[in-house]
Amino acid sequence: MAVTTAANRLGISPFQESAKVELRPDYSLDDLELVIRAIYRQVLGNDYLMQSERLVVAESLLKDGNITVREFVRQLAKSELYKSKFFYPNPQVRFIELNYKHLLGRAPYDEAEIAFHNDLYIEQGYDADIDSFIDSEEYLANFGENIVPYYRDFVTTGVGQRTVGFNRMFRLYRGYANSSRSQIEGKNPRLTRELGGNLANTIVAPSGGSEGWSFRSSRDSAPAVRLGVGADEKGKVFRIEASGIYGLGYPKTRRSSATYLVPYADLSAKIQQIQRAGGKIASITAI
Repeated sequence: MAVTTAANRLGISPFQESAKVELRPDYSLDDLELVIRAIYRQVLGNDYLMQSERLVVAESLLKDGNITVREFVRQLAKSELYKSKFFYPNPQVRFIELNYKHLLGRAPYDEAEIAFHNDLYIEQGYDADIDSFIDSEEYLANFGENIVPYYRDFVTTGVGQRTVGFNRMFRLYRGYANSSRSQIEGKNPRLTRELGGNLANTIVAPSGGSEGWSFRSSRDSAPAVRLGVGADEKGKVFRIEASGIYGLGYPKTRRSSATYLVPYADLSAKIQQIQRAGGKIASITAI
């Protein structure tokens, strides 16, 4: 089903061109391996998986027909592997965003959904919160027992969806070659501002989906450094956002993000300085 005529530019053509992955009753071993790989890719947010990290017992149970795809998804989402990648390192709001992305294939629609899962975790614990996604009517209606979850809000069917979900999904998904843990915005929640204000998101193409680097400027954070008092003789000041810059001192540590206001005359020198420090330029905008 066509997502949009701009699918290639927006970096979502892999989803437009691929079919749902389902474990059918007459599956072969090759079919089973395809399903298992799809589950790991979806639930782990396209993150790298080592052979030693695979859930061998759950895979055997699925192979023998003792559990369904849905139960495999449940076991993976409750595993130490999933917790170590997404639960332990992230704030709770960011973790909830990722659960919606990985388990229901969409972004949260409103702040009430974030509050519900936050309260459920506090009152009943981790396992109950994961179960609430996988045992929901929404999960069963869209994936049933044997369809691997997928990013379904890229296609608006009108069944149990909200139009705003298409825009919101682009704040969580940053390209087919990207993973949930390798995004330049790090551990910060992506939707706090829009959910709190009941606002729609601006769609920004993934960095690999357009002709060049794409990035939504994080205007919520004040610049750490301002070079110069104001605009230079050319009357321009630029805002540079960068990530992965080595800090001073020992041991060497990388900062997740840094923001600078730089006069035009100093722009080239500052870019070179960031690159020498191991940083990656996220955006350069005139202000």
